[in-house]
Amino acid sequence: MNRKELIKKYTEFFKEKNHALIPNARTVPENDPTVLFTTAGMQPLVPFLSGQSHPQGKRLVGLQKCIRTGDIEEVGDTTHHTLFEMLGNWSLGDYFKNEAIEYAFEFLTVSLKIPVERLAMTVFEGNENAPRDNEAAEKWKALGVSEKRIAFLGKKDNWWGPAGTTGPCGSDTEIFYWKLNDIPAPETFDPENENWVETWNNVLMEYTKTKEGKFIQANQKNIDTGMGVERTIAILNGLEDNYEADMWKPIIEKIEELSNRTYKENKREMRIIADHIKAAVFILADGIVPGNTEQGYVLRRIIRGAIRNLRKIEVPILEIDATNEIAKKVIEIYDDYEHLNSNKETILLELKKEEDKFQKTLDKGLREFAKMGKDNKIDGKESFLLYQSYGFPLEIIIELAKEKGIEFNPEDFKKEERKHQELSQTASAGKFKSGLGDNSEATTKLHTATHMLLAALKKVLGDEINQRGSNITPERLRFDFNFDRKMTPEEKAEVERIVNEEIQKGHVITREEMPLKEAKESGATGIFDDKYEGVVSVYTIDKFSKEICTGPHVENTSTMGTFKIKKEESSSSGVRRIKAVLI
Repeated sequence: MNRKELIKKYTEFFKEKNHALIPNARTVPENDPTVLFTTAGMQPLVPFLSGQSHPQGKRLVGLQKCIRTGDIEEVGDTTHHTLFEMLGNWSLGDYFKNEAIEYAFEFLTVSLKIPVERLAMTVFEGNENAPRDNEAAEKWKALGVSEKRIAFLGKKDNWWGPAGTTGPCGSDTEIFYWKLNDIPAPETFDPENENWVETWNNVLMEYTKTKEGKFIQANQKNIDTGMGVERTIAILNGLEDNYEADMWKPIIEKIEELSNRTYKENKREMRIIADHIKAAVFILADGIVPGNTEQGYVLRRIIRGAIRNLRKIEVPILEIDATNEIAKKVIEIYDDYEHLNSNKETILLELKKEEDKFQKTLDKGLREFAKMGKDNKIDGKESFLLYQSYGFPLEIIIELAKEKGIEFNPEDFKKEERKHQELSQTASAGKFKSGLGDNSEATTKLHTATHMLLAALKKVLGDEINQRGSNITPERLRFDFNFDRKMTPEEKAEVERIVNEEIQKGHVITREEMPLKEAKESGATGIFDDKYEGVVSVYTIDKFSKEICTGPHVENTSTMGTFKIKKEESSSSGVRRIKAVLI
């Protein structure tokens, strides 16, 4: 079975169980200040998991492209990926634990014909906040799972959320698959054995964590599940290495061709190259470009990681556009994502620009290395400077030091790295304190203000202005839009005047649910996959603004206060950024 067949089989299975198909969201979450990227299929559904009604109903199914930067250091093994696809089904206050377990078991053992003998499960062992989940364990046993294949684990392994300090949360029950083909699965399940690979997670959201830190029964109990496409395809095809599957193999073969080396002898390097360029293609397609902060910094890091490994396997980067050649394979494989092909020219251009820029940086770094090593020694601060300013990973510094006969202790580098990580974590603490999808009163007002800002920008700068990204905290809004020059003081003042004039009119904001086609015909704007045919929410601010959005918004603009632009600056080539507040 290949990738496309699995996706179709999964979505059709749940559609037969009365689940509505929802669209695949961008890799960059809309109006969520707490994370840089969409990390799970549930992320775009946060308002609905918290009680807001979804326009397509209480049973949903979908495929979501996800990016997890926490796994970047793990990339290079057989299973970890920066970008991956997650299939999921959700119940928003409809069915719960028993049905979710039944659906998962039926799909795996009947639809995919996976032998139950190769499956094992984990369930929550209980703590002071929630009891041991004997119900889930009994359900698995009733379906034919041996008691020896069910492990009770603690909060670290089998509890989800809340994402912030408060909100929906609950235990989970996970499904594992024995990946070895030549050795039968042990009778007793050991979760620490790495040959058991997680393939499905059922999150059972039955609690709400309050501001006081108490866990109470939720008014709306939800099911949030996830099944990784890459891992499942490997399972179904008897592969112990994900990178031999159909969504990776053509990329690996292209790298073999460019390097004139074999995957068998260069697995780690080729996996990192394939993984990083694939992730870069998807991030670039969503309008992010390499930079020094947030998503742009992550993008720059993974592109440069790919280039470093291309150099390690001696790909002649100066003679061929290696990153472009590999990116073209990614776009070919994922031809069901139309936005990759429509943004192909931009993707290849930005990859080439970053490749050229990094080549120059590497040359500067090598000259800096030569200066540092004049006394035949490099200390921790110097080595970390090479990493931070010139992109030299530890392994390159070790290799250079050995090659030049220079004394260098890798532990000194690691000490400096730990200091930097501690500072970064401290600086980032404020960014994440509000929780996933923060729906506070202040954030809600600023979210409404972004809609009004876009409408005003269209009036002042032209109808071709569109949103390129946004980030909202309780303190301020940040809004990116397509525009190729700096705004004049007069233009900024006029945008402010229009927004404040509309705020003062005290518009009642209305929400309607309608098919996407009807929403577009009515004049509503928004970014959606053209293949998506579902029902959407449309928020209207009188005759001023009409957008497809999941919310939340204020009920009346008169409660918002005064809109003030604090800064207007360049975000990237052809994209401007406004930072604004409500006072």
